[in-house]
Amino acid sequence: MDYNTIIGKNLAALREKRGLTQEEAAMYLGVSRPVISYYETAQREIPLIHLEKLADLFCVEVADLTAEEPSVEQQASFAFAFRTDGLSAADLQSIGSFQKVVKNYLKLKRLSNEKEQSHRA
Repeated sequence: MDYNTIIGKNLAALREKRGLTQEEAAMYLGVSRPVISYYETAQREIPLIHLEKLADLFCVEVADLTAEEPSVEQQASFAFAFRTDGLSAADLQSIGSFQKVVKNYLKLKRLSNEKEQSHRA
């Protein structure tokens, strides 16, 4: 499977799992709805800035969006719990910002635990 197809498949799966429409994802990125469809169907390459923003929104790493076998969906589910009906652009921006904080906190916690474990060994 090619790179764009993998990303498109992962984006669609995460978006659907979170209950977001293509329109809402487009509103969050500041693009038209067809652009999201093009990304999800691998008809267009997604810019890194959009990958990063969507990774924040879904509370995953960019690497997870590019992985052929993503394994982080359980973590993303943990941090992504809100009502998705009637979201405005401002709501989506706030959610994305909050998810980025959560993602960074989880990353720091993991690194701290790894450092602690290496000191014990």
